[in-house]
Amino acid sequence: MAEPILEVSGLVKYYPLMRGILFKKQVGAVKAVDGVDFTLAKGETLGIVGESGCGKSTVAKLLCSLERPTAGSIRFKGEDITRLSGRALRAVRRNIQMVFQDPYTSLNPRMTVGDIIGEPYEIHPEAAPKGDRRRRVRELLDVVGLNPEYINRYPHQFSGGQRQRIGIARGLALRPEVIVADEPVSALDVSVQAQVINLLDRLQSEFDLSYVFIAHDLSIVRHISDRVGVMYLGRIVEIGRDAEIYDHPTHPYTQALLSAVPVPDPEAREHRERIILTGDVPSPTNIPSGCRFRTRCWKAQERCTREVPALAVPEEFRRTTGPAAHDSACHFAAEKQVVPPEAPGGHGNGPG
Repeated sequence: MAEPILEVSGLVKYYPLMRGILFKKQVGAVKAVDGVDFTLAKGETLGIVGESGCGKSTVAKLLCSLERPTAGSIRFKGEDITRLSGRALRAVRRNIQMVFQDPYTSLNPRMTVGDIIGEPYEIHPEAAPKGDRRRRVRELLDVVGLNPEYINRYPHQFSGGQRQRIGIARGLALRPEVIVADEPVSALDVSVQAQVINLLDRLQSEFDLSYVFIAHDLSIVRHISDRVGVMYLGRIVEIGRDAEIYDHPTHPYTQALLSAVPVPDPEAREHRERIILTGDVPSPTNIPSGCRFRTRCWKAQERCTREVPALAVPEEFRRTTGPAAHDSACHFAAEKQVVPPEAPGGHGNGPG
């Protein structure tokens, strides 16, 4: 693997819970991100998936310095950007840009497309000479598949897919090295999703980009990602190459998520075991002791209440080089994947 362009270590983001009107007192914290570690190689796409509320969008904001972490480090080309401020931080922000989830609210309706895409040049005037900016905006429109003559139109004159292309063009304006895409196709129709994914795929090779691609749809993540990290309640519980995760998942949460992905082959669908998880995701203000997934896990044993499982290659696979040898935060990762008909704790199988 190439040298990491991003290294995230022990990343934590807590939001304080306050009580009182005149005299506010902190009574707890929402643990949105609670110890996340991963690397991103140059030219790689890392997909991050998980249920709503697992902390993946908070990770995106931390990577783009839209939020300050409570603890941990984010190293871009070896430099810890969490310690930067002022001009130094602004210089790094040029190289890490974001594509937002909702193309309907992320574009200012009072600005023309040309002003929206060219706005980064106002913030970073050194990126382009003033007399050359309009030409660059027209080039960016062409790059993302839009007519350069649309430069004077307003966002309301475009469809959802076209608006997201405008957002991508804005993200490319400063020629960044890393793009953080926070659910960039979740608000689009299925047919348009494929077009935007194919566009991102093409732009990656054309501009030598590295992506952190955040989504809840595992089929989309598989299409674009080189590696996949699965998040649950503020932490990554399994991470590895896409084939390792999709074909040989070892964490029970990953297994449950994948069992719900639609399968086009009727015969394969009929013979596939469907894992049904009961109960709700625990509150991020009151995370269970030990393994945070144990309250919904059919593999859970007494050890799981005491010990926090490390995100590492399971001991049983440590000496292998096979597809199962990837990091998983589960004490019993090597056990059978399929849930028994009557699993402990009330979990069981549904139809495939």
